[in-house]
Amino acid sequence: MKKACLLFSLMILAAISSFCQSNPNIQFFPEGTILKGNIPYNNDNHQKHLLDLYLPKDAKGKIPLVVLIHGGAWLSNDKYADMGYMAKTMAEIVSNGIAIASIDYRFSTEAIFPANLQDCNRAISYLFDNADKYGFDTKRFAVMGFSAGGHLANMVGLSKNNNIPNFFMKGSSTAFSIKAVVDFYGPAELVLFPGAEDVKSPESILLGAAPLARPDLAKIASPITYVDKNDPPFLIIQGEKDESVDPKQSKLLSAWLNAVGVKNEMIIVKGAPHYGTMFDVEDVRNKVISFLKLQLK
Repeated sequence: MKKACLLFSLMILAAISSFCQSNPNIQFFPEGTILKGNIPYNNDNHQKHLLDLYLPKDAKGKIPLVVLIHGGAWLSNDKYADMGYMAKTMAEIVSNGIAIASIDYRFSTEAIFPANLQDCNRAISYLFDNADKYGFDTKRFAVMGFSAGGHLANMVGLSKNNNIPNFFMKGSSTAFSIKAVVDFYGPAELVLFPGAEDVKSPESILLGAAPLARPDLAKIASPITYVDKNDPPFLIIQGEKDESVDPKQSKLLSAWLNAVGVKNEMIIVKGAPHYGTMFDVEDVRNKVISFLKLQLK
C-alpha cells in the first residue's frame, strides 16, 4: 500500500513538473501574450506534429503571422529551441502585433527528406485553413528559420510557387502563400558541406545518402534549386565565424536571388558563431522587425 501511495505521489509530482515546464519560453514574451500550446496540426497523435501559438495581447482585426522553424541539424531540438537565445527578438515581434507559430517536425532519423518539409508545409496549411479561428490575415504569412530550420524556411519560401506535389502531404491544402522569409544561417546548397561525402553527416542522414554520391537528391533538397523571379523577399542573417554553416552558403543564396531580381538583404554578424545571443542584439533585431513590418504591412 505504501509503495502504491509513493508511486501515485511521484506520478502527481511528475505531472505538476511537466505542466510547469510545458513551455519554457512564454516568460520572455510581453505580459498578456496569449499562448496556445501543443496544437496538433496534422489530425494525428504524432508528437512532432504539434505547434505553439504566441498571440499579441488585445490584437484587433486580422493579424500577420511568422512561422518559426527550429534548427538542430534536422535531427534534434524542438519548437522551443532558438527562441531562448533570441528572446528579445521574439518579444519584439509580438509587441509589434505579429503572431508567432513555432512548429515541430519529424527528424531525419525517422523519415528522410522531404518528410520534414512536408510537415512544415502541413503546419502552415493548418494555420491558413484555421486563420479565422486564430485571427490571422492569410495574405500576411512569413517564415523564419534557424540553421536546419533556416534551410526548411528557405525551401518553403522558394518552392511554394512551384507547388511541387511531393513537398506536401496527401490531401494538404496548397492555397497559402509566403510574403517574406527570414533566414538565420540556413544551408542553401547541400553539396557545399564538408561532410558531403560522409554518410554519417547530418546532411547525408537528411537525404538518406551522401550528397556527393547522390547529387540528384542533394539538388532536390537544396533551396537554390527553386530560386526564381516570383519568390518572396529575403532577409538573410549569417555569422561571420560560423563553424557549421559556411558563410558562403548565405552568400550563394543572396547571389542567386540577386541574379533573378528578388529583393534580399544579407547581414553578416561580425565575429558571430553558428548561433547564440550575438544574433539578438539591437541592430540585428531592428533589421528583423523593420523587414517584417515592411513585408507584412
